[in-house]
Amino acid sequence: MTDAADLWKQWHEDRTAAVSAPHGVLSLTGTHWLDDHPEGRLPAIPGQWRADGDAVVHTLDGQDTRLEADAGLTIGARRLVVIRREGLWAVRDFDPAAPARTAFLASAGIDATPYDPRWAVEGRFTPYADAREVRVENADGKERGLGLAGELTFPLGGQRHTLAVARLGDGRLWAVFADATSGDTSYRFRFLYPDAPDEDGRTTVDLNHAVLPNCAFADHFICPFPPPGNTLPVGVEAGERNLAAPSSV
Repeated sequence: MTDAADLWKQWHEDRTAAVSAPHGVLSLTGTHWLDDHPEGRLPAIPGQWRADGDAVVHTLDGQDTRLEADAGLTIGARRLVVIRREGLWAVRDFDPAAPARTAFLASAGIDATPYDPRWAVEGRFTPYADAREVRVENADGKERGLGLAGELTFPLGGQRHTLAVARLGDGRLWAVFADATSGDTSYRFRFLYPDAPDEDGRTTVDLNHAVLPNCAFADHFICPFPPPGNTLPVGVEAGERNLAAPSSV
């Protein structure tokens, strides 16, 4: 039977392959907000772009392509994806030749701590009576709303801790958190995606699966920083910690 350590190793390998894929997070070379380009011309991107109600229209050689949020199109080797944040539209440019991806492929990958069962504990999710939104700073220096669905409580280091979490469309939870290692021996904050809680609110909090936010891989992501109260007083020496240094070989 495959044990937890083997499953974690496979997860780490799959994660490394995903971020370094031709159009993975490492290939992002720009996030271009349409409001910053009222003429519809984006830097080094063919065609014209304009917002039209609940979509963005891309015009190239007289042909219109209508793209809803999170949809994309491919031009040459590049993948162009439309996003919407608080009513504002942007186009993300994913290029397999991005310097960040090239450097990553020449490095040791992601610095992650091997699996340790002490970092996998049972947690309990308690939903808020009504969903909440807090304003938090994002990686691009702007403040945006972060929706929160409830609190996740779990034991760690002989104490009980609580994180405010969002709930994803598939039922999983999403925590944006920092800890006593953040900005020192690990990146300044990380993400965690516990499985959907059962009917009693129980789920596993496995910090072995803490991951770096997308903005750790490419500067043009706008990841939210941890909301108030989501900095753990203990050092979480588990999961993904940082990008590994480039190989000297």
